[in-house]
Amino acid sequence: MEVFFSLKKAVKNGITKKESTLKKARAGQSLTVVKILGKGNLRKRLMEMGITKGTKLYVKKIAPLGDPMEITVRGYQLSLRKSEADSIIVT
Repeated sequence: MEVFFSLKKAVKNGITKKESTLKKARAGQSLTVVKILGKGNLRKRLMEMGITKGTKLYVKKIAPLGDPMEITVRGYQLSLRKSEADSIIVT
């Protein structure tokens, strides 16, 4: 599921030109979490895994079809689905 179909939705969710979703990141990038979108269990689960505002992330590798992606967060490896990565706004 795509979170942002248009610029209007991106603006509605408060994303600037410098920011994008973790889903769009490439292997080898170091990023900082700006915001976690969504509500309920997904947001809670991401925060429990250590992905909070200001956290540094490193995209270690991405599977050939793009799902899942492996990131390093707070010193440990974590695999995320595309749908989960689309809920994380990074710079």
